Amino acid sequence: MLESVKHVILVLSGKGGVGKSTVSTQLALTFKEQGYKVGLLDIDLCGPSIPYLLQLKDKDVHQSDKGWVPVFADKEQRLAVMSIGFLLGNRDKAVVWRGPKKTAMVKQFLSDVCWGELDYLIIDTPPGTSDEHITVMENLKNVKFDGAIIVTTPQEVSIEDVRKEITFCKKTGIPIIGLIENMSGFVCPHCTECTNIFSKGGGEALATIAEIDVLGSLPIDPRVGQLLGKSCVKELPESPSAKAFEKIVERIVKH
Repeated sequence: MLESVKHVILVLSGKGGVGKSTVSTQLALTFKEQGYKVGLLDIDLCGPSIPYLLQLKDKDVHQSDKGWVPVFADKEQRLAVMSIGFLLGNRDKAVVWRGPKKTAMVKQFLSDVCWGELDYLIIDTPPGTSDEHITVMENLKNVKFDGAIIVTTPQEVSIEDVRKEITFCKKTGIPIIGLIENMSGFVCPHCTECTNIFSKGGGEALATIAEIDVLGSLPIDPRVGQLLGKSCVKELPESPSAKAFEKIVERIVKH
């Protein structure tokens, strides 16, 4: 099913709450706005937030002769989405599964979804280094796999967990495309001034030590958080976030 996918990218984070799913969603939307055909696969089985972030909560996945048909987020069908959130029926339902069942579900997502021809497939993973990550790596061995983007925040506790994520990538042979520092400053919605409410530059310092590239820094912008299902590069083209996402996508394409 992945033979017609030109590029496969994992989005990883060392811990939860760093905005990984929001970054994945806006990356996919930015690629789409630039004319690419994109797939977004949500393998965070216990906390699937992609359907909410794209306002696709009531959509259903259909079965065809070839496999599962993903949900399309736009009329032009340039953004295809798959998540366990489409299969639960009730958004309040919890996924209480042991490792083997999680592994089987991830394998099915990677082998049974009819993505069609895609320029980029972005895989949003759960935090940490668990069964889902290992299963993805095992199933992508024979696929053209570009590598991983690591999302962190400037705080020391997040940086500490990202160190482990980088070690995991090196041990499992995952190429690291680069690092994104999220929540790097706060953009006032009234005057658009950016203030560093957290420490700044932790991600850049870690990237220097680990010898990986920094793809960009994203500020906290309340307006972006309200753009459910919409791209910030289209809705807020002059915002610092939109400009940052454009540069990040440009660097990924060059990579």
